[in-house]
Amino acid sequence: MTWFILSLIAILFWSGSDLFSKLGSRPDDKYSHWKMVMAVGVVMGAHAFFLIATGTPFSISDIVTYLPASAMYILSMILGYAGLRYIELSISSPICNSSGAVAALLCFFILKETMSGLQFFAVALVCVGVFALSYIEKKQDDALRRREGDTPDKKHTRSFLAILFPILYCIIDGLGTFADALLLDTVIAEEQANIAYELTFLMMAVFAFVYVVIVKKQKISLPAEKPKLAAALCETAGQFAYVFAIGANAIVAAPMISSYCIMSLVWSRIFLKEKLSKAQYAVIAVAAVGIAILGME
Repeated sequence: MTWFILSLIAILFWSGSDLFSKLGSRPDDKYSHWKMVMAVGVVMGAHAFFLIATGTPFSISDIVTYLPASAMYILSMILGYAGLRYIELSISSPICNSSGAVAALLCFFILKETMSGLQFFAVALVCVGVFALSYIEKKQDDALRRREGDTPDKKHTRSFLAILFPILYCIIDGLGTFADALLLDTVIAEEQANIAYELTFLMMAVFAFVYVVIVKKQKISLPAEKPKLAAALCETAGQFAYVFAIGANAIVAAPMISSYCIMSLVWSRIFLKEKLSKAQYAVIAVAAVGIAILGME
């Protein structure tokens, strides 16, 4: 049952990270996503050093050991930003958000992990909810662009790259979760894996700082970036819970945690007063039923 509680905690904090990221997003600032990387890297780095200082065993070799998973996650993040910048692609597209299902399939076929019939049914409900929500949001985005007269040319919507980016994101992010399951099962403990990932992200933050502040001569105002710092705190807390949940039961936890995008929708409705369609409410209900079944089972 521990994996279930940890999965809920990861969903709670990662959806919170989404909410604060929306609050901190500035469309007029083309370096906004790099500033987010800086915020997350600084908070994760501080957390990693705190864990080390309070006695958690760790060595530099752990960074190398965990690098396959870290590299997959960071590469999927870069692909996501590249897709958002160069083609008409949203990370919430149906293909992208199927990475939890990909990870579950890899755990089943390669690691021979199993789930009960009731768990399979519940996970299927969650995956259907995530996929349906992504499809609904993409249709809404397309309709909004058409109303505003923004019609991207065909090469940005139906070209080889427009198809390749979400597929690559889905596969690589799923491989990251699979690498997590493999490494946490046989090679590295959850505490060391978490610290290794946080320090790797800290290195990404240093790179982002050099690029934005030193190379591009951009100024950073800490008061203006408070939502990004709040998002970074949520991201760090979610990552901490996620690692332990995956280590305990990857095949079920991975697709369940991918439903954090649905919880993000709930927070947006409550705090940002965004209106939801009947279809979105239905999707929330379907995913909630799947999660409730997992809890009861």
